[in-house]
Amino acid sequence: MADTQRLGRHRQSPQDKARAPARQRRTSLIVIISAAGMAVIVAAVFVVHSIALPTLNAPTSSHRNQYTLPAAPDSYIGVYMHGIPQSYANVRAFSTATHVKPDVILYYSGWEEPFQTKFAATAADNGQVPLVQINPAGINISAISDGQYDGYLKKYALAVRAYHHPVILSFGHEMNGYWYSWGYTHTSPATFVAAWQHIVKLFRSLEVRNVTWLWTINTIHAETRVPSPNPWWPGSSYVTWVGIDGYYVSPADVFSSVFGPTIAAVRTLTRKPILVAETASSPAAGQPAKIADLFAGLRLYGLLGSVWFDSTGVVDWRLNSPAAFEAFRRGAEAYRKAAPGTIGQN
Repeated sequence: MADTQRLGRHRQSPQDKARAPARQRRTSLIVIISAAGMAVIVAAVFVVHSIALPTLNAPTSSHRNQYTLPAAPDSYIGVYMHGIPQSYANVRAFSTATHVKPDVILYYSGWEEPFQTKFAATAADNGQVPLVQINPAGINISAISDGQYDGYLKKYALAVRAYHHPVILSFGHEMNGYWYSWGYTHTSPATFVAAWQHIVKLFRSLEVRNVTWLWTINTIHAETRVPSPNPWWPGSSYVTWVGIDGYYVSPADVFSSVFGPTIAAVRTLTRKPILVAETASSPAAGQPAKIADLFAGLRLYGLLGSVWFDSTGVVDWRLNSPAAFEAFRRGAEAYRKAAPGTIGQN
């Protein structure tokens, strides 16, 4: 498992995360996306305190639909925790422990699993947006673009449309990694791209306008066979934001070494906004210092925010000390205050 450690990727084993989505969610991550620059969010829903989602539903221009999420740098802090989406309780516990109210709540969804409307509604009631990573584990990916799963996809799309609030959706995350059936060495990039495009087209054909499409990749690691994500790029018209998953596993790791090369690769493809969609620090890396480095790196690179992973697995990624909780509180507070026009407070 040396490669897994070096990648800093999965808080649980790849098998667990890909195989059983309900179990993944129970044993996976807590993610925290950073919400700092909430200038645009002044009319949005993600603030530190409750802001009604209908505010975010107001049209922003004739060229952007009424569910367009703010895309300013430093806009989001999000979280995934044990028990999501079966329960919202741990989100509240996280907010209590860190004094930080997240803007985005992440959960993982297995193929043919329905949209978790009840959980999403609870998130919306708390001024938060659900981020769903849909994992097509163990299926023939080419069958998606062939239309064999259109019945499932149509039901999912209609449930999302009926939700009437913004949703962030991602399909087959970390596809440039080798640990999932839809990823590198298992499924060709062309097959993945065709499936991605088919899904987006189907949602659009049903006039599902409340989805932000997040193309989520793993950080590049040449020594552990994680290549540039460029071959998996589905095209700018099929992507709203880019997500990057990466972790601090060593005391020597800094934001520029963990994320810098992957950000550079993405920028050869697109200028789309980038969200750190999964991140955390192992205790061995020194969590308080890495938390401070994360927030500083997000500001330096002008990213949307980050999603903090707080669960056990191959590594125990949870915030593990009073110093770590305090570092997170301080980092989030400074991050939000640094952005002009930020509304709400921790």
